[in-house]
Amino acid sequence: MLADLPWLKNSDGIDIELLESKDEGKCLKGFEDRVKEIKLMDDGVEKEILAGIILDELSGLPIEEGYGYLEPSDLAGITAGKPRSELPFKVDKSNLCSDKLYTKLCSDELYNKIYGAWLGRCAGCLLGQPIEGWYRSRITSLLKGTDNYPLDHYMSSMVPTNIKEECDVSDYPGIYGNKMKGWINNVEHMPEDDDINYTIMGLKIVEKYGIDFTSENVAECWLDNLPILHLCTAERVAYRNLVNMKLPPHSAHDRNPYREWIGAQIRADFYGYIAPGNPELSSSMAWRDASISHTKNGIYGEMFVAAMLSAAAVTDNIENIIHTGISMIPEKSRLYENIKTVLDWKRAGNSWEYVLDRIHQIYDEKNAHDWCHTVPNAMIVCIGLLYGDLNFGKSIGIAVMAGFDTDCNGATVGSILGMLLGANTIPDKWIKPLNNRLKSGIDGFGLVEISDLAYRTVDIAKRILC
Repeated sequence: MLADLPWLKNSDGIDIELLESKDEGKCLKGFEDRVKEIKLMDDGVEKEILAGIILDELSGLPIEEGYGYLEPSDLAGITAGKPRSELPFKVDKSNLCSDKLYTKLCSDELYNKIYGAWLGRCAGCLLGQPIEGWYRSRITSLLKGTDNYPLDHYMSSMVPTNIKEECDVSDYPGIYGNKMKGWINNVEHMPEDDDINYTIMGLKIVEKYGIDFTSENVAECWLDNLPILHLCTAERVAYRNLVNMKLPPHSAHDRNPYREWIGAQIRADFYGYIAPGNPELSSSMAWRDASISHTKNGIYGEMFVAAMLSAAAVTDNIENIIHTGISMIPEKSRLYENIKTVLDWKRAGNSWEYVLDRIHQIYDEKNAHDWCHTVPNAMIVCIGLLYGDLNFGKSIGIAVMAGFDTDCNGATVGSILGMLLGANTIPDKWIKPLNNRLKSGIDGFGLVEISDLAYRTVDIAKRILC
């Protein structure tokens, strides 16, 4: 039975847990050999029992003395660790209805921005979806072989035979029940993707429970509306934990080696959409959402993106948007440190290709833990934003050309640029293929109009502003 249920096997994650525990500053002496021995065992109950024991032991190890980071997962600890510097802009939260922000965003401009964010998220996700899992060299070969480098338009599987063979371009299999891969020649709308499912899940959560929802509400909404096989890595483990009555925050860290991966970061967007100009509110909602499946930098990634989206509604200064994002997370965290590094690279005058090279020197795209970790992917998001020159296509193109988690990073950059620019300024070549529709795996949605999702989002945002 265990062999038929690979998404539940403890033994699949013990090598990832070694890397995660090392990142967290734990002493792993003696564990590497034990992990190797377990990985070499025949599949079966004994192997999974031993793997579970070692996951528990590694997760429970103390952080070594002298570790340079202070990374709490509780909201009070995160708040205490935030940088002391002020936000790049201030919002008069005591009377938002009389503020200029409210006057501006309760007009058609609010809808334009939120619709732009939904469209931008879909477009960026669709751009990266068919090459998810590809290494950067393979992506570059395809783009250069099709006269699409730097990336300037959607990719097609209808390419010359020699390029199809060299880059192993194929139409099958699709993901999440999609029959074919999301090459532009195969789509009539935004196909289902977890990056879009979670944005819709945010809408479902807030419509049902309000903005004061709890982590337990998020868990209940998942179990009610999202099949387990539509989730990946940390979310799938958290789902299993929830079914076994392990409530948040235990659902996030119990036998979950993926707890700092990108899954929470891609769930942030809706909380930024509904709190324009209020990064504190957006990031607090993101914390409640992230805490059911992630810890430490996994949580910070969602708070960071939610705050950036909140800022993108009221400023077009990309550095201010990024500074707003990191102002919501602990200053002594790996994510904060690495985002500051990206900002330094940009200020030093380096090219986008150079800084992408630097990412690949620091993180190994062939290592699953690096490929899917929050930190390198958040760095790539910032590179797309900083080097995109407020150009939608250039921004999502850089994020996708970077490799690593292409659809996630394209979606996040597209969402932020869409919010900043508004739907009416995104070039038609990026939004026309969507036909204003997306396919969702969330119960009660199915094939829906993106504009309808935007209207429902605007209704919530207006209530919060007032």
